[in-house]
Amino acid sequence: MAEITRDMTIGEILSTKPEVAPVLMDAGMHCLGCPSAQGETLEEAAMVHGMDIDALMDKIAALA
Repeated sequence: MAEITRDMTIGEILSTKPEVAPVLMDAGMHCLGCPSAQGETLEEAAMVHGMDIDALMDKIAALA
């Protein structure tokens, strides 16, 4: 399985590892299917939502 990186778009992440969706939803990213999710990186989305990208990456890594 491909590694999830902060430079991947939300759309890429969900295509690669759909089980990440609940982690993103719990973090406050409720618009996973909206158009911006297709072109916004995880790091950009974290910044927009005021999240700590490192903490979010840790939660995603814990799924592995």
